[in-house]
Amino acid sequence: MDKVKNDWKKWTYWFLLAVAIIIVFNIFNNFGTVMEVVGGFFNIIAPFLVGIFIAYLLYMPCRKFEDTYRKFKSKFIKKHARALGIITVYIIVLAIISIIIGIILPVVIESVTDLLNNIQHYYEVTIDNYNALPEGSLLKSDFVNDIIQSIQHIDIKQYFQMDKILEYVITAVQAVTGIVDVFVALIVSIYILAERTKIIAFFKKMIAALFKERTYKNIDKYFNNSNEIFFKFIASQFLDAVIVGTLITIALTIMKVRYAPLLGFFIGLFNMIPFIGAIIATAISALITLITGGLNQAIWMLIVSIILQQIDANIINPKIVGQSLKISPLLVLFAVTVGGAYFGILGMFLAVPVIAVIRILIDDYLNYKLAVKKRNKLKKEKILENE
Repeated sequence: MDKVKNDWKKWTYWFLLAVAIIIVFNIFNNFGTVMEVVGGFFNIIAPFLVGIFIAYLLYMPCRKFEDTYRKFKSKFIKKHARALGIITVYIIVLAIISIIIGIILPVVIESVTDLLNNIQHYYEVTIDNYNALPEGSLLKSDFVNDIIQSIQHIDIKQYFQMDKILEYVITAVQAVTGIVDVFVALIVSIYILAERTKIIAFFKKMIAALFKERTYKNIDKYFNNSNEIFFKFIASQFLDAVIVGTLITIALTIMKVRYAPLLGFFIGLFNMIPFIGAIIATAISALITLITGGLNQAIWMLIVSIILQQIDANIINPKIVGQSLKISPLLVLFAVTVGGAYFGILGMFLAVPVIAVIRILIDDYLNYKLAVKKRNKLKKEKILENE
C-alpha cells in the first residue's frame, strides 16, 4: 500500500512539473498574446488601481479631519465624523483643482504659447549677441564655437510648434481617460476611505492566518513605517513645491522677468525631486531668462532663485518635512541618481522614500545580527565559566 502511495505521489509530481513546463513554454511561445491579455486585464482594473492610489493620498488628511470632528460635542458630528472628514477633504481637493485649472493653468499656458511663438526670434538674437562679443571673450572658446556652429542653421521653432504640443497633450489625455474612468476611480476611492477600517482588519487577519506571529508583527511594523514615510514625503514635497513655486513667481514678477509664472511653476514642480530637480529647473530657467531678458537679468534671477531655495532648504523644508526621513544628503543624491537612471522622473521622485525604507530594513537586520552575536558571546562566556 505504501509503495502504491509513494508511486502515486511521484507520478503526480512529474505530471504537475510537465504541466508547468508546457504552460511556461506556451507563455513564451505566445508572449504577445499573453501580454495583450495581461494589458487588457490591467485596463479593466485601472479605475480600481487609480481609486486605491487616490485613497492612499487622501488617507492621512481624512484621518486628521475625522479625529478633529470626533472632538466636537455634537453627537451627530461625532457619529458621522468619518463621512464629514471625507467630504471635507474632497471639497478642499476640488477647490485646489478649480484654482489650478481656472487661475494658474491659463497663465502658464499663455506663457508657454508666447515663448514657443517667439523662440526662433530669441534664438536669433542670442546668436547675434554671441557673434558681437569681442574675440578675446571667455565665452568665445573653441568648445562654445563648435556648439554654436553645429546648431546655428537649425530651425528651432519647428521642434516647438504649439499645435504639435497640444496634439501630443490631447492624445495623452484621451489615452488616459480611455483607460481610466475618472468617475469610477473617485467612487472606488470614497468607498475605500469609508471602509478602510474593515479593509485593513481583513488584511491583518489574512496575514496573521498565513504567517507566524513574529513575521506578522514585522510585516505590520514595516508596512506602517513605509506608509508613514511615503505619505509624509509625498505630502511634504508637494506642499514645499507649492510654496517655492509661489515665492519664486512673486520674486520674478517683481523683477519683471518675462514668463515669471511659467518659470516659477517649472521650478516648483521640479523642486519635488530632491537636489537634482532644483538644480536642473534653475539652470533651465536662467537660460530662458538669459535669452529673453539679457545677462544682467539672468544673473539676478539666478541669485534670487538660489537665495529663496536656500531659505527653503534650511528653514521651510525642515519645518514641513521635519526629521521623518533621517537620510544623509549623500544617500539621497545616490538614490535620486540611480532612481532616475532606471525609472526616469518617477524614479527620481520616489527614490528617497524607497531608500528610507531600505535603510530601516538594513538597520534592523544589522541590529538583529549584532544582538544574536552578543547573545551567542554571552552564552559562550557562561559555558566557559561553568567549566
